Amino acid sequence: MTGPLLSLDNVTKAFGGVTAVHHVSLEVFPEQIFSVIGPNGAGKTTLFNLISGVLPVSSGTITFEGRNLAKVRPWNYTTLGISRTFQNLALFKHGTVVENILVGLHRHMKTSVVEAVFHYGRCRREEIAARQKAEEIIEFLEIESIRDKVVGSLSYGQQKRVELGRALASDPKLLLLDEIVAGMNREETEDIARFILDIRDELGIAILLIEHDMHLVMDISDRVHVLNFGRTVTEGEPAEVQAHPEVAEAYLGKKQAAEVATEGANGDRELARP
Repeated sequence: MTGPLLSLDNVTKAFGGVTAVHHVSLEVFPEQIFSVIGPNGAGKTTLFNLISGVLPVSSGTITFEGRNLAKVRPWNYTTLGISRTFQNLALFKHGTVVENILVGLHRHMKTSVVEAVFHYGRCRREEIAARQKAEEIIEFLEIESIRDKVVGSLSYGQQKRVELGRALASDPKLLLLDEIVAGMNREETEDIARFILDIRDELGIAILLIEHDMHLVMDISDRVHVLNFGRTVTEGEPAEVQAHPEVAEAYLGKKQAAEVATEGANGDRELARP
């Protein structure tokens, strides 16, 4: 595929008299890490919920491989090849790591009710294949030592890794990551950054990332799209975006951005976390 995997064309979302997203357009290509950033209240989460089918668009179109997602039921997104993680963990806390990852493999199952009841034929073959796939994901994410542990007993960083594994289990073409490193320490964040790069490079999966951690965004992204008050500020490669004066203003405010520009003519001042 040479064209974009995901396309947003003048997408707008209004809640009554409040417009949260204003005419946003962007394109995500295969095997690309595309990040959406912006200060709190910029409309990032609303945009993510529009893309993942949680909310309907007010106007504009969202297409995936040329197909209008407005005509697709949200529960069929995984069948198309779209998977996501959530800012707030959405795991089965009383299940084990393996069991949670197996949930993500459900879309691959074709077993009939009768086959499932008697556990024979296709049912047995699919279960063996699913467990083999789950073990491959566990190995990929380096969580072999906790594979049989109950998820609720794990650390926050480990649970985030399990949720990432469950999202990968559906075999997506596009993976939506909603603040995947929020609440993690630096070591955990660096591990996730490495896995994101491996997901793109080894598995060939495109990634759309919403994130506050500017170190992570600038280190791993191919392109960055900046929102503020629901509108696009700019889009480009990380270095271009980081140098854009309106980006600094959106994060820091006009006065502080001017001070930063004056002080940092020499350097690589990092955008402040909102």
